[in-house]
Amino acid sequence: MRNSYEARLLRVVDHIHDHPAGDLSLDALSDVAALSRFHFHRVYRAMTGETAAQAVRRIRMYRASVTLVQTAEPPAAIAVKVGYPNLASFTRAFSESYGMSPTAFRNRGELRPFTPNRIPEIIMTLPVAIRTEPSRRLGAIAHKGAYHEIGRTFDKLSASMASHGLFAHSGRMVGIYYDDPASTPLADLRSHAAFEITGDVPLPAPIETLKLAGGRHAIMTFKGPYAGLPAAYDQLFSVWLPKSGEEPADAPMFEVYLNSPMDTAPEDLLTEICMPLAG
Repeated sequence: MRNSYEARLLRVVDHIHDHPAGDLSLDALSDVAALSRFHFHRVYRAMTGETAAQAVRRIRMYRASVTLVQTAEPPAAIAVKVGYPNLASFTRAFSESYGMSPTAFRNRGELRPFTPNRIPEIIMTLPVAIRTEPSRRLGAIAHKGAYHEIGRTFDKLSASMASHGLFAHSGRMVGIYYDDPASTPLADLRSHAAFEITGDVPLPAPIETLKLAGGRHAIMTFKGPYAGLPAAYDQLFSVWLPKSGEEPADAPMFEVYLNSPMDTAPEDLLTEICMPLAG
């Protein structure tokens, strides 16, 4: 029975991410889940920790935030792409989620990664510490494609974790990123959405077990919406690393999410960007 509900929730997660401008009403999503609308809402909230309406709004607003900082697309066009009938309703919803209008969010220079055709001065504003980290056992699901779309895989991982009662054995969310997005085709980017797992609890498919090695790491702490993470990476690689005297280890970058967008305002999200170091 748990697997049946898990499969239904995964269908809903995929549907929301694939159709942000579509009909994502309670009735429509209950049809996708093949559950009565009288029960779907309670099942979804019980197994994911947020209501379906909250998930829809979070996913739509995140997609809009990424589009705002990575493209020059007009806010009115973005509004339509994320399911809002007009610019006014989109602006109101975005302002409630991010504390500023879409235009103001786009104009925040610190959230924009620099483009390879021009090299502006990058000012180091984020703290970096070198820490010795423990090894980590992770429960993970692979994600392929744009890194900013890994939220879909995290949503599916969360549904599977909840379905199998694994949150009692979990810690922080972790994202592992294997490729350089500036030199790898978008469709070929490889990553994993993961949770830290405590103890020797078995992990059922589609969840796989991964190990992150312990050791010395450079850790940059970023506070703010996830759309600003590419600009933070620019600071780490372009400013901090050349001056640090450190050498990156032959291991992937990963991020540790200290809180969750399910219950934290975008401006208050805390992310540790972790670079394994040689030696």
